[in-house]
Amino acid sequence: MEDLLRIMEILRGENGCPWDREQTHESIRGNFIEETYEAVEAIDKQDTALLREELGDVLLQVVFHARMEEETGSFSFGDVVHDICHKLIIRHPHIFADVQVQNTDDVLTNWEAIKNQVKGTKTQTERLRAVPAVYPALMRAQKVAGRAAKAGMDYADAAGAWKDLQSEVRELEAAMAEQDSAHIEEELGDLLFSAVNVARHLGVDSEYALSRSCEKFIDRFEQAEMLAGEQGISMQEASPETLDSLWKQAKKNVNSGR
Repeated sequence: MEDLLRIMEILRGENGCPWDREQTHESIRGNFIEETYEAVEAIDKQDTALLREELGDVLLQVVFHARMEEETGSFSFGDVVHDICHKLIIRHPHIFADVQVQNTDDVLTNWEAIKNQVKGTKTQTERLRAVPAVYPALMRAQKVAGRAAKAGMDYADAAGAWKDLQSEVRELEAAMAEQDSAHIEEELGDLLFSAVNVARHLGVDSEYALSRSCEKFIDRFEQAEMLAGEQGISMQEASPETLDSLWKQAKKNVNSGR
């Protein structure tokens, strides 16, 4: 760890790398997000060698940002480590103090209560607004809806969420009939939010579910493209009926493991 901190100090130093010296929190903000997603991809692939590499890249981003602040005298990497150690101890009173818990639910309840106390959030609305707006929209929706549910604003069960989803479909259809783009956008957003609520009640991570659907779509598209090539069909020029036929066959082939 000391080697990594020293390397970053050198790179940012007077005779260091021009690129590294020019960077700001804002300029490498996107890098932080990209490296995090690449680490998540390594987890999804169950590739431990890749995960080891990507975790290093994520750690580099942490060190990079901490070094920038150390240069201004704000805080250091050591301060970052101190704060997270302190947070872990405070939020695990069942380990480091005398609080008794029975199960994971008790742990999470305590965690949330301590978090709210430390952050000074007093109203449920404040807790909803505390969900970062930069989260991917599906992830944010599930977090917001989950916190609203803890405050008592929720459906009785998945059936209630499903009924609301069906209602949102009808409202979107009405907006489409009006051909009002702003209204369509609004109703489509409501539909997606309702779908997230259904996922939440079914115990499904909506962000992960959609990610898997994207992969499934690509697999089926690949199969449809191959079938089109075998039959001498141009997908760009094919009729909707032909494309539908290709898609159904592709779906059948993928499902059968062909």
